[in-house]
Amino acid sequence: MALDWSQCPAVESIPGKVSGAWVFRGTRIPVSAVFENLEDGLTIDEITRMFDGLTREQVKAVLDFAAHSLQAPAPTR
Repeated sequence: MALDWSQCPAVESIPGKVSGAWVFRGTRIPVSAVFENLEDGLTIDEITRMFDGLTREQVKAVLDFAAHSLQAPAPTR
């Protein structure tokens, strides 16, 4: 299931900006960079230190959005 990033206020996709990839609003930092670095074992604080202009709040907003988006809906009976 793909996430509908257009519903996350912390990110934006602008044609011609980082090839239209989803980036953190007001930056050129791809959302995917956070997930790749988390997968590599980095912490949120380490990631925000790596990317100038990225805040812990932005990363938390994206992670919260992803977690809530992927929650399975309650089964209907």
